[in-house]
Amino acid sequence: MDTREARLFERYRASRDPVCREALVIRYLPLARSVARRYACGGEPFDDLFQVASFALLKAIDRYDPSRGTAFSSYAVPTIVGELKRHYRDTTWTLRIPHSVHDLAMKLRKTREWLASVHGRQPMLSELVEASGASEEAVLEALGALTANEVISLETPSDDDSERTLADELGGAEAGYSRVEQQALLEDLCRCLTSREQRVVALRFNEDLTQREIGKRVGVSQMAVSRVLSAALARLCESAERNVRAG
Repeated sequence: MDTREARLFERYRASRDPVCREALVIRYLPLARSVARRYACGGEPFDDLFQVASFALLKAIDRYDPSRGTAFSSYAVPTIVGELKRHYRDTTWTLRIPHSVHDLAMKLRKTREWLASVHGRQPMLSELVEASGASEEAVLEALGALTANEVISLETPSDDDSERTLADELGGAEAGYSRVEQQALLEDLCRCLTSREQRVVALRFNEDLTQREIGKRVGVSQMAVSRVLSAALARLCESAERNVRAG
């Protein structure tokens, strides 16, 4: 911070002169725009984010104490970032809900905080209904919607005494289903083969025997096994192509 800006901050802190404040805003507005642009990838309009960042800049200017020796940008950036994050928390939702429910949910959030500060406890449903003027059904729906913007990490522990996470509790892809489907498809296709061809194919691909081992098992030469396999596989391919065209 140069000497002129330091004097400007000191003068504003001492006098709260709006002219000094405006000069500081003009000086640091590009900083607010830059921070807002960093957060413009979340689907929110940039104009809205810039407005939030500008408001945060005003707060930072009003609260900044130059006597502490901290650069203003080092103080302002966290303030602006905090307001932008709060904006995303309060206005964006993981699930899309009707505007009327969203508006009531935001109203209930503030009402619930106010009632909690007054009574020293979380408010009851009847108190929220009375304070909001909405029906009990509408209040319940809005309260449920408040969780629509809460995302739980899959790394969250599944319980207090376990090292397992929520991801460990979720089901995964079961390879057995795929194998069963493939086996059923193969059995259907093999109906076009002779019994001898079916046996040779089963020995080769189910039991993973070599052609020499298959020849010994069925009592034919390795060359004969090779011819049987070639004919069987060609017929299987033709059958599969017909099924694809028919399907």
